[in-house]
Amino acid sequence: MTNTKKVVVFDYGFGNVRSAERALARVGADVEITRDYDTAMNADGLLVPGVGAFSACMEGLRAARGDWIVGRRLSGGRPVMGICVGMQILFARGIEHGVESEGLDEWPGEVAPLKADVVPHMGWNTVEAAEGSELFAGLDADERFYFVHSYAVHDWSLEVTNPLIRAPRVSWATHGEPFVAAVENGALMATQFHPEKSGDAGAQLLTNWIGTL
Repeated sequence: MTNTKKVVVFDYGFGNVRSAERALARVGADVEITRDYDTAMNADGLLVPGVGAFSACMEGLRAARGDWIVGRRLSGGRPVMGICVGMQILFARGIEHGVESEGLDEWPGEVAPLKADVVPHMGWNTVEAAEGSELFAGLDADERFYFVHSYAVHDWSLEVTNPLIRAPRVSWATHGEPFVAAVENGALMATQFHPEKSGDAGAQLLTNWIGTL
């Protein structure tokens, strides 16, 4: 009897799905790239990649019914992980070139341009992991992860007042200014950086995610 976890990389036209597939297979997941509704709904974990413009990613996701799939999975406590723009679209809105686009609104907040001397933020950077993080478990504080982005979430505004509900764990990085690098919120997790391009550190993070499925 196998305990291998089935992970679907959601293929909606915006993301390096092959790179994600290889990284997940490396750490022992049974991976499938698909946009099939039933397959995506029934997998142990759903990974939503994303590259390019916020608005274009949202259009592609809606065209593939990905917004519906993400919402239905989360309503049943089924794990979802977003990467890069796949994380950004989980927030309420994105602002690019002065134009505001609606996101999935799983978390409040907006994705806005990075204010830094050099944009895009491209390359390796450290992350200040949240206390008690599951994603960063076993990783040293000076581990570096690979980022490629010009936009980010600069403020975290979701407050949890119910003592019976665990508050989301939010990890941060800095490029010109602090920004949200990762969020762990029950079944919904996400990273701004690319774990699939982050070598051994990224492999450990994906292993940790699969361990939560």
